Amino acid sequence: MKVAVIGGGAAGFFAAINVKENFPNASVSIYEKSNKLLSKVKISGGGRCNVTNAETSIKLLSDAYPRGGMQLKKAFREFSTQHTMDWFEARGVPLQIQEDDCVFPVSQDSQSVIDCFLNECKKFRIIILKGHAVTLIERTKDRLTLRFKDSNLKSKNFDKVIVATGGSPKRSGLEWLENMDHLIEDPVPSLFTFNMPRDPIKDLMGVVVDDPLVTIQNTKLKADGPILITHWGMSGPAILKLSALGARILSDRNYHFHVNVNWVHQKNNELIYQDLSAICKSHPQKKLTSIRPYDLPDRLWKFLIIKANLVFDKKWGELGKKGLNKLVNIMAHDNYEVSGKTTFKQEFVTCGGVSLDSIDFETMKSNVIPNLYFAGEVLDVDGITGGYNFQSCWTTGYIAGRLG
Repeated sequence: MKVAVIGGGAAGFFAAINVKENFPNASVSIYEKSNKLLSKVKISGGGRCNVTNAETSIKLLSDAYPRGGMQLKKAFREFSTQHTMDWFEARGVPLQIQEDDCVFPVSQDSQSVIDCFLNECKKFRIIILKGHAVTLIERTKDRLTLRFKDSNLKSKNFDKVIVATGGSPKRSGLEWLENMDHLIEDPVPSLFTFNMPRDPIKDLMGVVVDDPLVTIQNTKLKADGPILITHWGMSGPAILKLSALGARILSDRNYHFHVNVNWVHQKNNELIYQDLSAICKSHPQKKLTSIRPYDLPDRLWKFLIIKANLVFDKKWGELGKKGLNKLVNIMAHDNYEVSGKTTFKQEFVTCGGVSLDSIDFETMKSNVIPNLYFAGEVLDVDGITGGYNFQSCWTTGYIAGRLG
């Protein structure tokens, strides 16, 4: 049996290796259009490679995928985060779990993962061909023929083909699959940070706030978790989660919207008022800057005092009801205008791709073309930040590699 895997990224390598584990006598070839292999693995997690997440609850895992979560729920029973951790450790890549449940190699170096894949390919004699851009898959009786962009490359025939070409930023990158009658969901960016070019919050670059509640005005979108203030606006897990959840909505708004930040993650304004009133009674002679409610970062607290039209040397006991209400409002209902986005580091993730209606998710087989399979981000599947996108690559690559 001859098997081709199109795409030399995370899902492609994982699918190819699993084909050989399931079918030792199969001839397996990986075709990568560029001259680089596993480029996204290389840069993931700042070069450390966030291989998966330590979450083991199938429900909570599937909830981390704004698109594809329902389909992945059953797939995770076949290959879960624990399976992933066991797989890598059994092949000489010890892992460690961070406090936020992100899982990295103990080496803190993505090259450990890359070397693992390359060693497995060498062991299984998987052929790796770079500079081979596939532009067409043709059905030839009961086989599939690959045709390449480079006219000097001869077309090749295979019994099975797995498409793992990754996410495409433009629909045009998916037209060759659409021309084979697969449904395509328009790709739009996911996992991006919020630009606030006109807001002085940027002056707080480097400040991290542990657990605010963030919502997007005039939507039901909300997320919590750390926020990082940057020189262009806001980033961090809460913002990235919102960008994934609202990928299509925010694209439709051309990335112009308002975000509300509850810095203290307390929805009950009366409770915040009571907490601040208690400070007024206990420390009436203290200046506002000398006591930071809810352990807010010092720079942020001073910023909020100014934004509430109060002064640093005002004493807590002098606030009165009006001053207290100003602080409650700015702490629980702070508003920022977002105008544009920035890709999170170098990690490009798309919402969109081959529609899940075109796929049998139990086998990852095309519903349109016999003996054609899919894996990874080429599908309309994407997760929030935290190792979830790689996990969907491992899970779908594992299932596709069974060639069921």
